[in-house]
Amino acid sequence: MNNQRYAQRLVLAIACLLLAASLVMAQESEKPPIKLGGAIGVNYVYGSYDDPHPRGEGIGKAEFELFRLNADLDYQNVIGRVEYRWYDKYTMFHTAWLGYDWGNSGTLKAGIVRVPFGPTAYGVSSSWFFDQHYYVGLADDMDLGITWGRAFDKLTLDVGYYPRSEFQTDGQTLESSRYSYDVVKRDSDKQGNVETGFEEQHQFNLRAIYALEGGTEVGASLQYGLLQGTNVGDDDRGNHYALSGHMKNGFGDFILYSQLTYYVYNITDETPWETDDLIPMGAFDYADLVASEGIMPALSLRYNGVDASGVSWLDSVTPYVEWSSILKQADGFNDSTLVTVGAAWTIGALYMYSDLAFSDGNYFVGFDSAGGDFGTNGDDSWNWRLNFNFRYYF
Repeated sequence: MNNQRYAQRLVLAIACLLLAASLVMAQESEKPPIKLGGAIGVNYVYGSYDDPHPRGEGIGKAEFELFRLNADLDYQNVIGRVEYRWYDKYTMFHTAWLGYDWGNSGTLKAGIVRVPFGPTAYGVSSSWFFDQHYYVGLADDMDLGITWGRAFDKLTLDVGYYPRSEFQTDGQTLESSRYSYDVVKRDSDKQGNVETGFEEQHQFNLRAIYALEGGTEVGASLQYGLLQGTNVGDDDRGNHYALSGHMKNGFGDFILYSQLTYYVYNITDETPWETDDLIPMGAFDYADLVASEGIMPALSLRYNGVDASGVSWLDSVTPYVEWSSILKQADGFNDSTLVTVGAAWTIGALYMYSDLAFSDGNYFVGFDSAGGDFGTNGDDSWNWRLNFNFRYYF
């Protein structure tokens, strides 16, 4: 808990420094060095939800998604960003970092910053759901650390070191009120008297992407880190690593992203949940057991050729179709697959996702998770969800 309080104070200090720096720099520059913004979002949900589940009533449900505020700093070579989010019953830091842009020598960032892994910041995905990489902490993952990135002609290189993952901010769970999925500790009994689980420590990342002719990009991502356990048995230390190859291909107005990843969390088999084939992971104020070893293929095809010039109220629309799966290596575990067909729309300051998702193992698609969707996935039954997400940016 002392480490958590230290991390919270560090991030708050970064936010205060960003604000203070912007006020000082504003007096020295005609262009405001800081840009304030935010967004408010709502969802409409309809799918495989049976009563009395709150999303199973009638023909679906419209619900508040988020309210967020953000500040971006850009003064000479000094850059930074802070973003805080409010959800229905919990809040979180999404981002909080300061950095320096050396131009041809690269860019350095420190704070709660995105981990470089996969072909883009969001893995292969264009959809609101992301792909299955996100749900095991391998896409759009924010951790507390330092990153450096630089483009060398056709080669782009990113490296990072993270002494710990992002931290619990304000929620009902022990450690899972966070934006991105991480290994977490959780309450082991209904009274919350015993904490069990692991936390990430001293993680290293390396990503290299090489640009070929015709818009093709090939890349590889590596990740290695340590795990520190709490009330998990005599051997309370472990480690984790992930290896990934990924590619971007252009075919006219079509863009295809592909990725193949192997990941493993090595922990003791004397856990309170009586196996090393599962490990607690959490985000969005919810934690559950996830398969500790898996192979993950993922594909995402988007089309950028839709001409929206004939529609006065529409700026752009980008259709896509995506497929990803967690092929679990433990005996008796059912794989977890996610298929999404949808489109992203921009209408002035309004951004909308329209997605139809099918899955036999994803928390956010249907309500059928005996053994955990990303764990044993005991039901192994297909569910569906129609989702419209509206966000207004200001």
